[in-house]
Amino acid sequence: MTSELGDIHQATRSYERWLRTSMAVSAVESELTAKHEQMKADPFLFFRGTYYRWAQLWPVVCKEVARAPQVLAVGDLHVGSFGTWRDGEGRLCWGVDDFDDAHPLPYTNDLVRLAASMKMRIDSGEIGVKFRAACDVILEGYVHTLKEGGRPIVLAENETDLEQLGFQSLKPAPDFWRKLQRHPPVRTGQLPREAGAAIQATLPDSCRPSKVVRRRAGLGSLGQPRFVAIANWQGGCIAREAKAYLPSAYVWLTGSAARRPRYYEQLITSAVRSRDPYQTVSRGWIVRRLSPDSNPIEIADLDERDDEVLLSAMAQDTANVHLGTRERVQRVLRDVRGRKAKWLRSAGKAMAKAMEREWEAYTET
Repeated sequence: MTSELGDIHQATRSYERWLRTSMAVSAVESELTAKHEQMKADPFLFFRGTYYRWAQLWPVVCKEVARAPQVLAVGDLHVGSFGTWRDGEGRLCWGVDDFDDAHPLPYTNDLVRLAASMKMRIDSGEIGVKFRAACDVILEGYVHTLKEGGRPIVLAENETDLEQLGFQSLKPAPDFWRKLQRHPPVRTGQLPREAGAAIQATLPDSCRPSKVVRRRAGLGSLGQPRFVAIANWQGGCIAREAKAYLPSAYVWLTGSAARRPRYYEQLITSAVRSRDPYQTVSRGWIVRRLSPDSNPIEIADLDERDDEVLLSAMAQDTANVHLGTRERVQRVLRDVRGRKAKWLRSAGKAMAKAMEREWEAYTET
């Protein structure tokens, strides 16, 4: 299998060469070095940092499952792809918060990747459910939400399962602003003009940043420059982050000539969600609001959660995203109904095993 595709080291070198030529600014080489070290440390971190390898392997490992109706998909979906944000009314929302690899794909890609990531977390003891039951929960939540037309997950009066989800244990980081201010400052002229303009367009009228810093975050997007503008506005701090836009790994894989597809923006505007009004793509930069309660959320951060309820919520919001491709929903439902009962279980297990073998090969040298 890998002889046809090349090995993980060849894939990594090829992807990172492409990365360096596909952004309007230079990659942060020190971040790529740090990413490699994290990928060696843990198989799940490797899984999160190598979506490009997944894109190569899964149509081969799961050949039949990969033949399915396409939707505008998340692509790099896993159990760590979810977080919170504030919508236009200031309400706290939860759902998929990473759309960097949005691309038209078989709907099964997102479900199998979610299941594979879950299998790895179950094996490590972080998720306390049986894999078979977890896959059943994912499919049930996904199909039900598609049939019902979706609903944004707003952590307010309609969400009666907050305690089961574990969100009641979340507390805004008290030192969020102090930590942000400690990031390395950007000297005059270092902030790319396009990034500065994209940030300024999302700030309140007459508001100007008092400081711009560099920030390192995530794993899969390490190497993409990030700049954070911090401003004082009406008695407190506000912040906007601009991250250099990089097309999906599928653009690298297919050799597509489309260097800057708009799939990220299409997805966040078409999906069933109450979106952050400050999240946008502009001038080759992804801009979003940073705040103590607009953050990715790891499962380990949620105390006293019900894992089945949480996995069902993940499946529901995956369906919310796929509902953005409304004309394909009935085809997707027919395809799901026509599959064997254990298809997700089998595919998720196979891909988890394949990615663990890739990690072992990656750590050998």
